[in-house]
Amino acid sequence: MTYDFDQVIERRGTDCLKYDFAVERGRPSDVLPLWVADMDFRAPQCVLDALKKNVELGIFGYSDSKEDYVQAVTDWFSVHFNWKPQKEWLVKTPGVVFAIAMAVKAVTEPGEAVLIQPPVYYPFFEVIRDNDRSVVENELIYENGQYHIDFDDFERKIAKNKVRLFLLCSPHNPVGRVWKLDELQKMGAICEKYDVTVVSDEIHCDFAFDEHPHTPFAAACPSLAEKTILCTSVSKSFNLAGLQVSNIFIPGRALREKVKKEIDRCGYSQLNMLGLAACKAAYQGGEDWLKAVKAYMRENLDFLRSYLQENLPQIRLAEPQGTYFAWLDCSGLGLPRDQLDDLVVNGAKLWLDSGHVFGENSSQFQRVVLACPRSILKQALDQLKKAVEQRK
Repeated sequence: MTYDFDQVIERRGTDCLKYDFAVERGRPSDVLPLWVADMDFRAPQCVLDALKKNVELGIFGYSDSKEDYVQAVTDWFSVHFNWKPQKEWLVKTPGVVFAIAMAVKAVTEPGEAVLIQPPVYYPFFEVIRDNDRSVVENELIYENGQYHIDFDDFERKIAKNKVRLFLLCSPHNPVGRVWKLDELQKMGAICEKYDVTVVSDEIHCDFAFDEHPHTPFAAACPSLAEKTILCTSVSKSFNLAGLQVSNIFIPGRALREKVKKEIDRCGYSQLNMLGLAACKAAYQGGEDWLKAVKAYMRENLDFLRSYLQENLPQIRLAEPQGTYFAWLDCSGLGLPRDQLDDLVVNGAKLWLDSGHVFGENSSQFQRVVLACPRSILKQALDQLKKAVEQRK
């Protein structure tokens, strides 16, 4: 089957966060948005068909999932990642960030330390601080356009701060690293040594490049299974974030009950019925679409890389190994953070994610979402080029 990802679908006026809330979020109304992590592509037809069937029924009562849903989810990870989660491990939540927040509350007490690896997805900071826990940072090391882990600092920070919980981003957002097996195992060994629980956010696992295969943390570190929470979702893979369904795997029974207790305390029970239907349909019939969209976004990445080299050599791409983000090193422009942000927003009329929200040491970076038609990406780059040239 062929797919037309070049088609520009007008999303303005649909109350979508990406296009319709610039002013409310402090940006000019005419910015071109490439910031929020969703796609400008229609979901797979199998998903649309499943949703249509439910809508035509016309009854939207309380729903839950049966064995075929669980089978579709577990089969996906068995086939694609050679890891077979057990059905009793599954805890369904409306989102991965919600699940991480529940884990923070279940595993730690106010004032206790949670470790993260900035530059990292900014809700990691928020769910720790908003729950009155202490953020401990194991800063990733940036060298020669690539990021790696400072393992000595990782262990030192855990020991010094008596860290109880580690939030791992795998594959890593925004820098695009897909952690190797030995890296996962080394982090796991340190966490096991100090009795640290690991929450592994693997929401971007389906976007690991073929030459950089993703390994689920629970598969890499089976000895830490009782202390592992593995977060997955169809929201990124199939562009279903608005349907709010995530699948969280917690092998340890005691830990699973603690997390479920926190969910109960929030008063949350059944998920969105349309989200459940869409998730099952995506995992059962969406693989061909996913392969096609991954290929298209690799082409977008190649286009961006070439464009920067030819037109904006001052801006360097931190080469990703997965995800659909481009993490741009803008230090070659020689601008302080406020001027860089002004150049992007007011000069280029772009809405990107400024690097500092992922960590204070990343103020010279900008995150670009590549999940859009190539004409939109080209327009954004042309606007950025013009703004840089006019600033000279």
